[in-house]
Amino acid sequence: MKRTLITGASGFVGANLARRLLRDGHEVHLLLRAEHQAWRLKEISGQCRIAFGDITDAEAVRRCLAAAKPDWVFHLAAYGAYSSQIGFEQMLATNVIGCANLIDACLEAGVQSFVQTGSSSEYGYQSHSTEEAERLEPNSHYAITKAAATHYVQFTARKRGFHAITARLYSIYGPYEEPTRLIPALLVYGLRGELPPLVSPGIARDFVYVDDAVEALIRLAGAKSLTPGAIYNVCSGVQTTLEQVVDVARALLQVPEEPLWGGMADRAWDTSVWVGDATAMRRDVGWRADTALGDGLSRTIDWLKDNPCRLQFYAQKMAASAGGVK
Repeated sequence: MKRTLITGASGFVGANLARRLLRDGHEVHLLLRAEHQAWRLKEISGQCRIAFGDITDAEAVRRCLAAAKPDWVFHLAAYGAYSSQIGFEQMLATNVIGCANLIDACLEAGVQSFVQTGSSSEYGYQSHSTEEAERLEPNSHYAITKAAATHYVQFTARKRGFHAITARLYSIYGPYEEPTRLIPALLVYGLRGELPPLVSPGIARDFVYVDDAVEALIRLAGAKSLTPGAIYNVCSGVQTTLEQVVDVARALLQVPEEPLWGGMADRAWDTSVWVGDATAMRRDVGWRADTALGDGLSRTIDWLKDNPCRLQFYAQKMAASAGGVK
C-alpha cells in the first residue's frame, strides 16, 4: 500500500486514476481547488482524503504535501487543454508555476515518485510517429506551457536524482471524459441512432483507453530503475482516422444514419498525422495499450447505459454547448 496524492483528480484521467488506486488498496489524497467540478468524484470522495488549495499557491502546496506525506504524487492538474480554457497567463501560472511549486514541495516532503502528465501537443505537427527525444515544436500556447513544465521536471529530476517522470498523453478516451469531446458525443448521439456534427474524415489521432493510460501512470510511479527526468509517450502507436472511429461506433450501436462529413468546421489543431512511438514504454516498464478501440468504445457505452442519469447528464452538457464536438 502506498500513500498517494493526485492533483487534477476532478478531471477525466485523474478521476479514473483515483478509482484505480482505491481499488488497489492505496491511500488516496486529493489536492483540489475549491471551485473544482465535483461530478466525477461524488461517488468516491468519501473514500479519499481531500485538501483544498491552488497549485499556484506555493505555501498551500507545501502545507498539503507536509500533511499528506505521500509516497507517490501524480500531477494531472492543467489549464488550457480545452478550447474554452483561454488566457496564456493562467496557463503559465497553472502549468508551469504550479508544476514547479508541486515538484519543489515533493522534494521537501521526501516523496518517492513524481509522475506528471505532459501532452502529445508538445511535439507539434509532425509527419511521422513521434519519439520522446526529438525536438519539440509546440503547436499552441497550452503546448508551450506543457513543454516548459516538462523541461522543469526533467532539469530538477536530473539535478536532484529524483524519480520524476513525464508521461506524454495522446488521445485518452473512456468513462468520465468531458461530455463535449469526440468519443462521448459520438456515443451519446449514437445511442439515439444519430451522429453528431463531424469534421473531415481524414483527421487522425492516437487513441488510448483510459484504463490503459492509468495503468501506464501507475507503472511509471512504481518502476525502480528509470532515469530521473525520463519522458514516455502514453500512446497506442496506431493512428486512427475519424472515419474509422465513426465506422466502429456505428457498427457497435447499429446507427443507420450516414455521417455528414464537414458538418463541423475543422479546428486549428486538426491534422491527418498524429501518432506516437510506444517503444520506450514497452521496453522500460512492459506497458502497452492493450484495449482495442472497439472494446474501449463498448466499455464506454456500457458505462453510459448502466446509469440513465449519467447519460442524461452527458446529453444535457452537449445540448448546452450547441452540440459541438471538441
